[in-house]
Amino acid sequence: MPPENIHRPSSLDESIINVLSTNHPKTVRQLVKLVQLESDRPEEEIIDRVLLLQDQGRLVLKDQRPLSFTLKDYVLSLHAYWYLAIIVLAATTATLILANLERAPFIGGILLYVRYLFGSLFVLFLPGYSFIKALFPVREIDNVERTALSIGMSLAVVAINALILNYTPWGISTTPITLSLLGLTLTLSTGAIVREYQALSKE
Repeated sequence: MPPENIHRPSSLDESIINVLSTNHPKTVRQLVKLVQLESDRPEEEIIDRVLLLQDQGRLVLKDQRPLSFTLKDYVLSLHAYWYLAIIVLAATTATLILANLERAPFIGGILLYVRYLFGSLFVLFLPGYSFIKALFPVREIDNVERTALSIGMSLAVVAINALILNYTPWGISTTPITLSLLGLTLTLSTGAIVREYQALSKE
């Protein structure tokens, strides 16, 4: 692709910019509805495109503040892919761990290796990543630091979780450990996406 075509605006970009310059919508909801009337594009696609235009610096408001997306809009956008990925991975892993795979020898044998892979992420990465994401919701640290801190924090969270469970009636066994880590991961990741949304809204 020639260099001059890399940043060529799409028809959707032109529609968004045209609506902003002519109609001056005050909210993202108004902007999306007006662009939909012009381009007949899905709401999710318009929202993702507006976020991309802001990231690229091609969309600047007069008061120098970003557009105010609702939390629901943000969670459903491509920028929250990590949150949806954590939910899917955590729920899938918990299902694989708690499922009785021994009753299905052939399929269970294959899923056993999948369980090991997902289980490793579930224990060694997801809890710590959710915790670090809640502490640093935007780009205060780079990806290498975030990954290293996530692994270290996961080990600490799992150890503390097991210690607490040891003093409960359920004790340290597969089911309570799985369910407690699932709940903890989902709680931390939800707190992280809320903090990320709040931080980006105030920039």
